[in-house]
Amino acid sequence: MKSRVLAILGSTGSIGLNTLKVVDQNPKHFRVAALSAYNNFELLEGQIKKYRPLHVAVGPRGLAYFKSRGIKGVKFYPTEDCAELACLKEVDVVVLAMRGAAALKPFLMAVRSAKIVAPANKEALVIAGDLIMREARRFGAQIIPIDSEQSAIFQCLDGQASSPKFVHLTASGGPLREVKAKDFKHISLKDILRHPRWKMGPKITVDSATLMNKGFEVIEAKHLFNLSHDQIKVVVHPEAIIHSMVEFVDGSVLAQLGVTDMRLPIQYALTYPERLATGLERLDLVKLGSLHFQKPDLKRFPSLELAFEASRLAGTMPAVLNAADEEVVEAFLAGSLSFLNIYKAVEKVVSRHKIVKSLSLEAVLQADQWARIEAQDILRKLCR
Repeated sequence: MKSRVLAILGSTGSIGLNTLKVVDQNPKHFRVAALSAYNNFELLEGQIKKYRPLHVAVGPRGLAYFKSRGIKGVKFYPTEDCAELACLKEVDVVVLAMRGAAALKPFLMAVRSAKIVAPANKEALVIAGDLIMREARRFGAQIIPIDSEQSAIFQCLDGQASSPKFVHLTASGGPLREVKAKDFKHISLKDILRHPRWKMGPKITVDSATLMNKGFEVIEAKHLFNLSHDQIKVVVHPEAIIHSMVEFVDGSVLAQLGVTDMRLPIQYALTYPERLATGLERLDLVKLGSLHFQKPDLKRFPSLELAFEASRLAGTMPAVLNAADEEVVEAFLAGSLSFLNIYKAVEKVVSRHKIVKSLSLEAVLQADQWARIEAQDILRKLCR
């Protein structure tokens, strides 16, 4: 395949690190032109020395740090300007590994520059999916998701002439899958962050525990694959071997299976439509023996149902859901909010929102800001 030039936004997080492992596995096929990281400057410095990008965006203290290091041949940007890296002329693929709503601007800049966009960040599509997909069609950008579930759907739909009847998003069930609701009050942050299948950042791991992350994936899939929320189903699959399935009108169901390693969907997005050897362990179905499936328990995990409702209501509601969740989970990670109050706080914010149906970037940003202020007001009362 022809060599591709990458911009990796969020290079020091788990997705960024795995993307660079893919580059290491196939150095002839990739060149890194741009990196960004909010902090973790020492790790970023090592990446700069190894991959020699010409453009790097860093957080507020990073500019002074790298100026003192005397690094030559690199143009440094503040992270608020990292969208400029997404539209660099030489870049072919933009890997969006940034956390949260901050990815919205670079996502839009990348699609407006007709790039291949490989998003691991789901928040941008959750809060402004209609806007992003409209711009992608307008400018001819290609979006190839990195999330394992969305990648699986993409792969199952590739080359299909017929639209899906349903998609089945699989969920591992998270760290609380076998914990009874009455025991949730005894769950520690350490327990929550011990995911049984994936190594992820703390925020997404908490969202996996509440199943809010799966709810966000429902909204994301709705936009990526032009579905109604009624076409999307969630099934708990503890082994996390089937990454998602697509069901067609004739009853046929296609599934994508693979080892539990993010390098697999990352590399697929970077090399599509070709495939390269990953160097990963092969999937041994005989050794695996059996696969299990069950319905999600919405009584124990009401955040999933809340996300489905936000998808149905549409407009600015998904943006409010995302912003409220970001603020509330941050309070939980800081130790100032109990696990059981995560859902209560987010639901309170969502219930107070007056939806704006006509979606524009301004409306999304206003809804996002309103939800954060509202969440902080609610947190002040819950955290007393």
